[in-house]
Amino acid sequence: MTKKVIEGSDAVAIAAKLCRVQVFPMYPITPSTHIPERIAEFIANGELDAVMVDVESEHSAASAVIGAAASGSRTFNATSSQGLAYMFEMLPIISGLRMPTVMAVANRALSAPLNIWNDHSDSVSCRDQGWIQLYAHTSQEALDTIIHAYKISEDKGVLLPTMVNLDGFMLTHVFEPIDLPEQKKVDAFLPPFKAPYVLDPKNPITIGAVGFPDTYMLFKKEQQEAMLASLEVIKKVNKEFAKEFGRGYGDGLLELYRMEDAQFALVGMGGLCGTARVAVDEMRKEGKKVGLIRVRALRPFPRKELQDAMRNLQGAAVIDRHVSLGFEGPLFTDVRSTIYCNDITITNYIAGLGGRDITVQHLKKALNNLIEGKPRGEWLL
Repeated sequence: MTKKVIEGSDAVAIAAKLCRVQVFPMYPITPSTHIPERIAEFIANGELDAVMVDVESEHSAASAVIGAAASGSRTFNATSSQGLAYMFEMLPIISGLRMPTVMAVANRALSAPLNIWNDHSDSVSCRDQGWIQLYAHTSQEALDTIIHAYKISEDKGVLLPTMVNLDGFMLTHVFEPIDLPEQKKVDAFLPPFKAPYVLDPKNPITIGAVGFPDTYMLFKKEQQEAMLASLEVIKKVNKEFAKEFGRGYGDGLLELYRMEDAQFALVGMGGLCGTARVAVDEMRKEGKKVGLIRVRALRPFPRKELQDAMRNLQGAAVIDRHVSLGFEGPLFTDVRSTIYCNDITITNYIAGLGGRDITVQHLKKALNNLIEGKPRGEWLL
């Protein structure tokens, strides 16, 4: 491996190059713009034998992904915020057609008011559209997870698209030391893509036929079964990657930090978990048995693994960087549903919307409220 100090966006672009992606339909939007810029440089410099399709909108980019994937090409895309929202019509089509593409989402708040900073409102709003969703908390993990994602999506028992999420600006524009895998090792880990069905004039097939009431539900049931099957595939790929490259991320679904004897825990996703580790370490020095559960896979949701992780807890504080207006944080809804029959106090904190700072003190407050028997959720302002 080669270690370099590079921007998070560069790490994602390099990952796509290492995966030998063949077609890149791209439309730039802040803060994902540096990803297609770097990929364009790789193609122009002859470092990558691929086609970049310059389109007029994010909707067109997602549409071009469908055509490229249907022809049997390994495809990649990157977007953010309103761009992802503009793609929304295409998202269930891509997943419903069982196209194993990968998309990097530089998480950014949805307007209005206009905001270009980080939260999870864009990707979490798309969680029900049949895409596997993985959340990175470092640039290194973002690079590695792009590689994971292709191996997961292209598994014959899955064949679903994957969204790799990384915090806009907080990861995309920050420089970190990154271990860059060797191309030959990635090639051995990720073989060339062989689509089971492709559009070929010599062997005509129909892709995207009408699903009448007597068949539509059957297709959705197959998607659900594939999504649930991906739970074990995600764990398997994470384990295989750790063996080959020396890095793993929990079991691939969850990453636990100081949870061995924890009585109270934070539950969160993405970059806030780095801050959460500091909060946990400081409270451990105070003699408080606290820990962190980082949810890496929002979809499929790791219910059994989360139940096991929370089995011995007295309480948990779920930190959401998105709110389902009129109800609560979506991650909280999933966590509470998962442990509804357990005698665990669980509270919800909305934090970091539109890039607002989430501090160590915020997270310590959430844990101390549990410890002191004040299980009230609130917005951390």
